[in-house]
Amino acid sequence: MAKQKFTRAEKSWIMYDVGNSALVLLATSVIPIYFSSLAPEGGVVVAWSYAETIASLIIALLMPILGSIADMEGMKKKFIVGCVGTGVVATVALGIPTSAMAFLVIYVISSVALNSSMVFYDALLVDATTDDRMDEVSSHGYAWGYIGSCVPFIACLLIVLNYDKLGLGLQTAMQIAFAITAAWWLVFTIPMLRDVEQKHFKPRESDAIAKAIGGIGGTLKEMWANKAIKFYMIAYFFYIDGVHTIIKLSTSYGSDLGIDGTQLVLALLVTQFVAFPSAIAYGKLGRKFGTKTMLLVGIAGYTFITLFAAFFLRSAIEFWFLAIMVGLFQGGIQALSRSEFGKLCPKEHANEYFGFFDIFGKYAAIMGTFIVGTMTALTGSGSLGVFSIVILFVIGFIMMRKVPDRPAT
Repeated sequence: MAKQKFTRAEKSWIMYDVGNSALVLLATSVIPIYFSSLAPEGGVVVAWSYAETIASLIIALLMPILGSIADMEGMKKKFIVGCVGTGVVATVALGIPTSAMAFLVIYVISSVALNSSMVFYDALLVDATTDDRMDEVSSHGYAWGYIGSCVPFIACLLIVLNYDKLGLGLQTAMQIAFAITAAWWLVFTIPMLRDVEQKHFKPRESDAIAKAIGGIGGTLKEMWANKAIKFYMIAYFFYIDGVHTIIKLSTSYGSDLGIDGTQLVLALLVTQFVAFPSAIAYGKLGRKFGTKTMLLVGIAGYTFITLFAAFFLRSAIEFWFLAIMVGLFQGGIQALSRSEFGKLCPKEHANEYFGFFDIFGKYAAIMGTFIVGTMTALTGSGSLGVFSIVILFVIGFIMMRKVPDRPAT
């Protein structure tokens, strides 16, 4: 990081990715497997898909309103504190339930808090750095998030995999894992709250909630009138659907195929290590060749990943290959999506715009997880559910090509 000569604010902003990524990793690997132990009757993919759908819907409905309020002077970090505080408590509470339904309810609360905090965090990027540095700062956020999250995750994994040797029950081991993850998230939030100041804002207003609700239509019209934002958001809506769906359901899908849980978790851990240099490389390549070009490369890569998962994923070795492929593209496509939108949106309305950015991502995630869950339930074949999302990457690729070219920065 020294060679990048990041400022204190940029480094502290990056650190939040290190903190929240620990829960993201746990939620895409160990948590679905643990949930399957609470729901031994099967149907894990369907139940998990619907839980993710509900969480995404809640976030999508809240973010435009809360985002508009957060754009006011001094409000961004207050919203982050509220989300992180709620999320930390909910994460610790995940270790309490012994029933599948109670666990899913608490998980939805934890997921809503985590993902809401990330919307405000993403919007804070415009305050932490400048346009010409956004690709690399955003990429380093994802990169260090991937590698940093491995520290608490490995500790949690050692406890969970060896709970019997440690004289613990599975639930007790998971309680410890949830507590470690929550503490990690909290600690790495502090630098950002201390060092990053909200530089871009709009004046505080009375009746902020009513005005935020009333202004939603106007903001949408402004976004639609901007050709670059319009085509970018349509493209993002479709391709990020596939990305989120693969992230959220990969472990459950592999579990339903009968792949050993340990193999699934270790393969996903490899994804983190592969994603670290790949995300950093994406930031540099985005600056050299243009963000749009690298996003098209990422969409094409994910199309191949989806086809491979649908037609060839049957064993642990194939899941390992899939995990490595995901690592090559996941961080890059997410990081550059975030930084490119940060360049396009008006800085003083960053939270409001990122609220809609998140809506497009979350409603897409609703569509993707719902399609996979429904197709799996109707046909009994997860492969058909996975294959159905290929069309979303194709549409995303076509729409991204319509976005006016930006010069490489």
